[in-house]
Amino acid sequence: MWQQWILSGWAELALAWVSLAVLYVAIIAYTRLAGLRSFSKISAFDFAMTLAIGSLFGTAIANPDPSLLLALGALAGLFAGQWLLAGLRRRWPRVEAVLDNRPLLLMYQGEVIEPQLRRAQMRREDLLAKLRASNVRSLEQVQAVVFETTGEVTVLHGEQPLDPRLLEGVERGAAARTGQGGMS
Repeated sequence: MWQQWILSGWAELALAWVSLAVLYVAIIAYTRLAGLRSFSKISAFDFAMTLAIGSLFGTAIANPDPSLLLALGALAGLFAGQWLLAGLRRRWPRVEAVLDNRPLLLMYQGEVIEPQLRRAQMRREDLLAKLRASNVRSLEQVQAVVFETTGEVTVLHGEQPLDPRLLEGVERGAAARTGQGGMS
């Protein structure tokens, strides 16, 4: 029994290598057709797409189920769906609002916006760690901190004034609308 777990036959190994080669070429071809956005980290949907492709790729290489043809069809379906939804998101903002989170403003002009921090499910300590990692030496240096749709935290700091266009589409929260957190 343990031999089946550790060892496999040459035929299974050869099939795995053929599947790997075919699926690898198919992923490259599908990516060329659908565009590089297929593997971006722009939204939760893009992240799910990347996970689904990786899972299908790994499963199809290691197992005879799904068959190679079924795996190719499923990959084509994933890429076609991603391409279609990307087009719908560009045309209709409501589709984008359903599929994607909006970036959240966590800090503005040196002031932490606590309600936004809670919405992002971050602790103040997490925010301070991101500020240190961005080489911030004083909270007064910080012009804005944004929790991006990808889950990454962007720290905008420096001497030059912040261009307001950089915060277009960023959810400022109720605290920011009432003037709390350095915003009016």
